[in-house]
Amino acid sequence: MLPENRPALFLAPMQDVTDLPFLRTMTSFGGADVYVTEYFRVHVHSRLDPYILRSVTENPTNRPIIAQMIGQDAEELVRTVGDLKRHPIAGIDLNLGCPAPVVYRKNAGGGLLRNPEQVNALLGRLREACDGIPFTVKTRVGFESEDEFEFLLGVFKKHAIDLLTIHGRTVKERYQTPVHEEWVRRAVTEMPCPVIANGNVVNGRTGLAYLKATGAAGLMIGRGAIRNPWLFEQLRAAFTGVETPGVTGRMVMEYIGRLYDETAKEIPGFIEGKHVQKMKKYLIYIVQGHHEDFEHRIRRVTTRREFFATCADFLDHDEPAPDLPPENSRLFCGFSQFL
Repeated sequence: MLPENRPALFLAPMQDVTDLPFLRTMTSFGGADVYVTEYFRVHVHSRLDPYILRSVTENPTNRPIIAQMIGQDAEELVRTVGDLKRHPIAGIDLNLGCPAPVVYRKNAGGGLLRNPEQVNALLGRLREACDGIPFTVKTRVGFESEDEFEFLLGVFKKHAIDLLTIHGRTVKERYQTPVHEEWVRRAVTEMPCPVIANGNVVNGRTGLAYLKATGAAGLMIGRGAIRNPWLFEQLRAAFTGVETPGVTGRMVMEYIGRLYDETAKEIPGFIEGKHVQKMKKYLIYIVQGHHEDFEHRIRRVTTRREFFATCADFLDHDEPAPDLPPENSRLFCGFSQFL
């Protein structure tokens, strides 16, 4: 699943963002080496979400895709593993990192980190259920404090996990701090499986610095790749010392147009206003680093005409696009540790 001669590059799953049309769009810009689906919610009445499942059955990337689950009921998670194994997946991932309060209050995602013994039991059951297929875990370094990771790492080491992805913040830190790179580095030295570093990769330089600081087997990138879909190709080039062309405002506008068209294919009956609202989920990341009025205006558009007119006002030029987002943004914080 992982490249042999260089660090691996994963696209991080982001619910309602990294969906099928986004995968199609990312592929056209080179894309990641490995993809992870949005999470399948697992509970007593759950069934595989048909739309998320299409990212697997129609995988447009021609690269491995891992199915991610979120939940806390062992029996239902095991049942869902059986359902997922009927489809062409490269592995099954357990989400132990989602920081959304609506998720962790239900003792799922990052909420499970408050109960390491339950995590231990779940990992044992899922490792057995995934027999014959890779079992991976995506986690944060703790719920309240990074000091919790000492014990959590011991739990992870007990199980034959095939790959561990670590977002180097706690659940409570969400995205507002630097990452705790020392715990990622510790996991790299102690885990018998590859460890992937996640969090605060916003351009090529931050990605290379995160790898150097931790020795991780690769990077998982989410928000940074939404803002800059060329990032995976830029990193591949950096691994080999090759220069890549700079990104211009007009190139960003072309990316937005492509994403708009791909997303439109999935809107039943195509309701323009609904589609524009969907696009705002991407634009709040893409506008970061551009003129502050860009975000102000894009949040208020309601029609296709307003949407593209606003994009043109700020992007219809051949000047270089900003390489970095603002570090005081609520979406991108703390990355200066890698600059």
